Amino acid sequence: MNFIKIVFFFILLVSCSSNDNIEMEKVVFLHHSTGRAILLGNTNNYYYRLTGKGDVKKYFERYNRKNETNYQITAIDFPKEFPYGGRNYPYDYYNIWVKNAGDSSFMQEPTLEMLTKEYDVVVFKHCFPAGFILEDTGLPGIDSEDRRIENYKLQYEALKLKMHSFPDTKFIVWTIPALLKSSTTEQQAQRTYDFYKWVVDQWNEADDNIYLWDIYNYETEGGIYMKEEYAKGKSDSHPNKEFAAKLSPVFSQFIIDCIKGNVN
Repeated sequence: MNFIKIVFFFILLVSCSSNDNIEMEKVVFLHHSTGRAILLGNTNNYYYRLTGKGDVKKYFERYNRKNETNYQITAIDFPKEFPYGGRNYPYDYYNIWVKNAGDSSFMQEPTLEMLTKEYDVVVFKHCFPAGFILEDTGLPGIDSEDRRIENYKLQYEALKLKMHSFPDTKFIVWTIPALLKSSTTEQQAQRTYDFYKWVVDQWNEADDNIYLWDIYNYETEGGIYMKEEYAKGKSDSHPNKEFAAKLSPVFSQFIIDCIKGNVN
């Protein structure tokens, strides 16, 4: 009997030691409808509501089983429709995370001080109306809600400094989504492209803790409009199910590559 107890204890000890060595990272994805489409991919809406598992979470589970890792992804609507209003443009991230930073929430939305205590990786994005960009005035204002490149740049620079203040956290930022040709003007589409290029070529820095996932390039394939075959409808710039299903594993693997340090 004593021998059996010793063997059991040894097995338990080895098992606990093995679990302690499993690589664990917690990821939070802050999103709205476009992000939700990628989260689901080809997963049925009813199944997702029932289980909380779309193509992205299922990809993580398969990867964990194969590689003996413990990467966990949580999806959160951010900001919520009430009380903040659901807007997730550059101003809104700046407003919540920089202007109103701190250890307590702002209008029931978590600050970066709060998120970085719970998660190792923070992923965030904009909805495609961020591309309804007005012409610059020559008088940029960091506290302006006007969707203008001159304001976006100031807000992005402030956000970068804020994210750099959490060097142990990795941030993944989606590039601004594109709009269908039928849903925007040529001038607005060009401004969206100009801001996108500024983010990719100038705002982005090598060897820091911020990584860009290039949804704009996937949607446009080198143009300035979202390709019609990727859209949910003729005037709906959300990704359709087929396109989302193609991007879900790409997005999932990008997060994992960032965790593992395989992305510059």
